[in-house]
Amino acid sequence: MQHTDNVWPVYVSLNKVEKQVGRWSSVQWELGEVVPASCEQPEGSKLVLLELHRDERASYRLNLDLDTPQLYLVCDELVDGTWVPAALSACQNVAAGAMEGDTPVLSMPMPDAVACWMEAFITRHGEVEICAHRRKHVNRRKELAADQRRKSL
Repeated sequence: MQHTDNVWPVYVSLNKVEKQVGRWSSVQWELGEVVPASCEQPEGSKLVLLELHRDERASYRLNLDLDTPQLYLVCDELVDGTWVPAALSACQNVAAGAMEGDTPVLSMPMPDAVACWMEAFITRHGEVEICAHRRKHVNRRKELAADQRRKSL
């Protein structure tokens, strides 16, 4: 299964890891394998889609501008505590929304091929202006120039 302009299918598997903390043991889930769906499906993996949406372009840009862009795997938690991969996103808002609802989310560094694919998506559909309150390191000259134009009117 090949990726398209806005959907990249991947196989994802999770590993259950029991950790000992003092006398107590706890269960944690970690990413196992993450493989493009164009490859053979690893045993125990689940097909999830990394789907890009036009209204999330600003969030993609913020993510790509980080030193280490991330992908976020949203999981369903079954009654027995097992985590099952449900969705893969490059949008930090999707991950934050899931975590606010107590839905498990794992993150991983974004592969370079996915970052290039996302850049092409953003280029194809156009950049979105990012508000300065969401991105404090935005060049202030644009804001100051706009303020001066308003004052001169």
